[in-house]
Amino acid sequence: MSISGDGDEAEATLINGIVESSVDFRGKPSVRSSSGGWRSSGFIIGAEVAEKFAYLGIASNLITYFTGPLAMSTASAASNVNLWLGTAAFLPLIWGSIADSFLGRFRTILLTSYLYILGLGLLTFSATMPSLCKDQETNVSCVSQLKVTMFFCALYLIAIGEGGFKVCIRAFGADQFDEQDPEESKAKSVYFNWSYFARSAGILATRLISNYVQENLSWALGFGIPCFSMMLALFLFLLGTNTYRFSTGGEAREHKTNPFVRIGRVFVAAAKNRRQTSQESFFLLPTESSKKFRFLDRAMVSCNPAEVEEAKAVLSLVPIWMCCLVFGLVYAQSPTFFTKQGSTMDRSISSTLLVPAATLQCFINLSILVFIPIYDRLFVPVARSVTHRPAGITTLQRISTGIFLSIPSLAIAALVEMKRLKTARDHGLVDSPKATVPMSVCWLIPQYVLYGVSDVFTMVGLQEFFYGQVPVELRSLGLSMYLSVVGIGNFLSSFMVSVIAKATSQSGQVSWFANNLNQAHLDYFYFLLACLSSIAFVSFVYFAKSYVYNSPK
Repeated sequence: MSISGDGDEAEATLINGIVESSVDFRGKPSVRSSSGGWRSSGFIIGAEVAEKFAYLGIASNLITYFTGPLAMSTASAASNVNLWLGTAAFLPLIWGSIADSFLGRFRTILLTSYLYILGLGLLTFSATMPSLCKDQETNVSCVSQLKVTMFFCALYLIAIGEGGFKVCIRAFGADQFDEQDPEESKAKSVYFNWSYFARSAGILATRLISNYVQENLSWALGFGIPCFSMMLALFLFLLGTNTYRFSTGGEAREHKTNPFVRIGRVFVAAAKNRRQTSQESFFLLPTESSKKFRFLDRAMVSCNPAEVEEAKAVLSLVPIWMCCLVFGLVYAQSPTFFTKQGSTMDRSISSTLLVPAATLQCFINLSILVFIPIYDRLFVPVARSVTHRPAGITTLQRISTGIFLSIPSLAIAALVEMKRLKTARDHGLVDSPKATVPMSVCWLIPQYVLYGVSDVFTMVGLQEFFYGQVPVELRSLGLSMYLSVVGIGNFLSSFMVSVIAKATSQSGQVSWFANNLNQAHLDYFYFLLACLSSIAFVSFVYFAKSYVYNSPK
């Protein structure tokens, strides 16, 4: 987005009702009274809700499909789930770069929507294929290789589509609010809260509906419903086209240098001039943030100060991003081991009704739906009266609070698992993996609730932080950095599970992730994650204290 440096001109633009550096779908300057704001974001939030219904309709119960119809071991299934979730959350880095430098957010949303729907259609078709075949040599039943191949091709096509859709539609939604207007700037922070609230409502709905359909009616129907939901998401998004604002900083690039080229040029120039002392050019740099990453000052020989500052702004996000990766690792446990933990416990509501284990994840969304209004209507006004900040607390304070809350969540999960294992031993069920442990699944609710509250602080905070602290033209990439925290966290989880499973199963020992969870030790794994989260929290606070916020430009 190109913002004029002339304050009088910007003020005149606001008075005349024209949104600076923004056009409508016809390419004409956006008029404030008829475009953007909550008027446009309503369509976008509706599309996000429908998309989340589709995505979590697949993701939340995937481990059950792997260990059921596809007959995988628990460790292998958890690793595959983490790998797929990690891919889906890591791909926004690629799609964000494509959107910011080439396609633009709107066109990227359309392209990835079509890929997304195609993948969901193929997944539904794969679920209709016969599950079992006969090995011709041994005449033993096995899972059809064609079914497995079709399933994984569809699954990763969904990841490709979802990775581009979610990062661009969130950035596009935030683009509907003008940062130069005080009211709209304040509304943008509220938008991040309530869009997360709406997405959580969609996730709650799919966990109540899709998971039940998949386990009690049909997997094909359970995958078909998310496919229809994604079609609805595309329809809702297109319905609001006439009201959208298209940022000329991200959508129209005439007469502008590609932001990746500008930032890359700074690093190349700094490397070429590495023998020059940074003090020779430091006096040219005007802001406080220039005191950091002094080695980039050497690029001043061939780059202007604004380009050097832009590169420093992006580089300063890296330590914060790295400290959040452990939270992404924790985030990966809900659809995998939390779900398998619940599947062994007493889930009966009545003599005929059994709650699907994946449905327990609803308590995450319920806690989010309850806590976001409390946060927005109670916590923020009280904090604002103390700190005099529009949002009550800074985004980094918000993120650090969420990381801290993940620690007791994991500790509670470990203690509950210890009790579950003791109950299994007391009732002689250690060697009966398919037996139901006589312990109510309600014991898992506290860890899910605390997990959801930590989400409200960390995930919404990360979204707002990375959107606001990158250069305007790189905001799709900024949101993809937030999403990549979850992606890399899933990759790390997959790697850790594989390494720990191999290390703990040597010399005839029982793996921490044995197929028989009554002999496994998920409690040890949860305690390990709690220790890692504690280290991440301390590191995050250290880097956050020295971080200098960038003002919107």
